[in-house]
Amino acid sequence: MRPTKYFRLQEISSQDEALGKTPSQQLCNASGGKGSGCGSAERPEQMAPGVWEKVKNHPCYSESAHHHFARMHIAVAPACNIQCNYCNRKYDCSNESRPGVVSEKLTPEQAAKKVLAVAAAVPQLSVLGIAGPGDALANAEKTFHTFNLVSKQVPDIKLCLSTNGLLLPKYVDRIHALNIEHVTITINMVDPEIGQHIYPWIFFENQRWTGIGASRILHEQQMKGLEMLTERGILCKVNSVMIPGINDRHLVEVNKAVKERGAFLHNIMPLISEPEHGTAFGLRGLRGPSAQELKALQDQCEGQMNVMRHCRQCRADAVGMLGEDRSAEFTTEKVEAMTVSYDASLHREYQARVERQRQENVAAEMKGLAELECLDTNISILIAVASKGEGKVNQHFGHATEFEIYEASATGAKFVGHRRVDLYCQGGYDDDEILPNIIRAINDCHAVLVAKIGACPRDELTKAGIDPVDDYAFNFIEASAIAYFKTYMAKVAAGEISHQARGDAQIRQGAYTAAA
Repeated sequence: MRPTKYFRLQEISSQDEALGKTPSQQLCNASGGKGSGCGSAERPEQMAPGVWEKVKNHPCYSESAHHHFARMHIAVAPACNIQCNYCNRKYDCSNESRPGVVSEKLTPEQAAKKVLAVAAAVPQLSVLGIAGPGDALANAEKTFHTFNLVSKQVPDIKLCLSTNGLLLPKYVDRIHALNIEHVTITINMVDPEIGQHIYPWIFFENQRWTGIGASRILHEQQMKGLEMLTERGILCKVNSVMIPGINDRHLVEVNKAVKERGAFLHNIMPLISEPEHGTAFGLRGLRGPSAQELKALQDQCEGQMNVMRHCRQCRADAVGMLGEDRSAEFTTEKVEAMTVSYDASLHREYQARVERQRQENVAAEMKGLAELECLDTNISILIAVASKGEGKVNQHFGHATEFEIYEASATGAKFVGHRRVDLYCQGGYDDDEILPNIIRAINDCHAVLVAKIGACPRDELTKAGIDPVDDYAFNFIEASAIAYFKTYMAKVAAGEISHQARGDAQIRQGAYTAAA
């Protein structure tokens, strides 16, 4: 183990210098151990042998997988050993996507039966995670007992654990023994001076710690645990909450520190700070970052390692694809009444179908990239996409509860985020009061690609400077974004339009997460 190094605010130089930029085209050679620097790279040739098999069907560790595969979280871990100023686990709303929120707390036996029921009904399910509503390792016996039960009943489901890292060094060997291949650690600081503004207290070794001492212990445990995991070949994702005015600039140093210790992927998430959630930060009026602020930080950190952009900050009992929640279909009462028959062959057949779609998607993208080779421009644009999954433009504008955001340029199309919105079509009626909120959510985009769109939203989007496009309905997203960018640049070259930068956009929290 290397000695712990504390990073002080006065040591932080410019963000570019702190990152030590690496070429964006550098191929990933991550093995899950020291020096891994990949994450969500999307093809097997871009990863070390064996890593692709671990991530290709994991919707959090692979951006392409989130179009096809579902996850479920089971709420068996109610207790927590630290307090975060952005967390309040007492609040529950079925339409809200937020860590720590649950409707039911389960025993390990109840959780195992629920997993079996979901696996039988949802062939897209590939990952089981324990992420709370407290901390998985503050409830270690419940967590490990649940994983034991599930691995015997549904052995083909990947096991995933999320933790704040305080007790991680104590349990690394048990994690490894249970074949848990993916662990997420929430790391918001590598400087205890900053940490004391995020964590009021921790409970460690039968003692309550506060202030900078608490943050110092937490930091040391997180770094030690991360190193121990990566030494054993366990893939680690680091979650960090971007808190403007507290750790936003500092997260560059967090990125550098976790990269050095072998982290596989860095997920920088926006602060959720609505006052109604009752968090300390929310009640103090701390704002979350804007869309441009979040993207700028993610862009800078991605020069050092791959950054996750498709996180939905899921509930601790979420079920389904990222961006949806089917947990209401699998309440304890409903599961107890089910006669469950699990057929693993349905999952294998679905995975084979996804693999064929992936190959089709790659072929379409490569064809589009070849058509961009003649372009010599530094222009890039953001494009919003309405999608129900499968990596396609396949959703009506009015049915979207979120838009996926892609950045298109002469180098291709790249997923850079998502924006939650309220449902525009409500029971067959269009809600005109919602449309301005949707426009604010995608205000930084030059276009929105949809399967279909009505006349009213088409007109309003056009007035706002956002091009509504249904020409690519049911085509693959990346190829469609590339094709639109080529058309856009042709219009610029012909003088039909003048390229102008768009404004900032609003990151919505607490919008609808379930389909209509």
